[in-house]
Amino acid sequence: MPLIKSKSEKAFKTNIKREIEAGKPQKKAVAIAYDVQRNAHKASGGGLYANIHAKQQRIAHGSKEHMRKPGSKGAPTAEAFKKSALTAKHAEGGPSLAVGRGEKKPTSQGAGLTEKGREKYNRETGSHLKAPQPQGGARKKSFCARMSGVVEHSKGDAPRAKASLRRWKCSGW
Repeated sequence: MPLIKSKSEKAFKTNIKREIEAGKPQKKAVAIAYDVQRNAHKASGGGLYANIHAKQQRIAHGSKEHMRKPGSKGAPTAEAFKKSALTAKHAEGGPSLAVGRGEKKPTSQGAGLTEKGREKYNRETGSHLKAPQPQGGARKKSFCARMSGVVEHSKGDAPRAKASLRRWKCSGW
């Protein structure tokens, strides 16, 4: 019997049951059910903005639908737009941050983001960037390892990466 291509919990459980009945081990059955659920989610179109764009396309091609007015029943709420904006893909690496606006430090001061820059990045992407930890700790060790790789594998000079390694007091920089 074919599996149910749906994002619902009921379909997920039914798919696991069917796979176990077909003789598959439980772990494999669960993995297959997750895969079917994930592919159903991808096929669903992607989210609020994708749904709006698809509806606008249908209207442009002559469907009898119409866009709902803000605040009417069934229309997306302001909260839905805020939530969708957090998961939206940003063009070319995320929000625009600049030294001149005080969001990044210049390379002469050790590069990296300022508190204002971290707040802007977190607000626009839904991330949770934290302040530098140059005095030590697990975050320092992880940062130094990652940024050393950036410097070693960069095609250019990577001055901002080198400056941030110095600011975090990574050994060898």
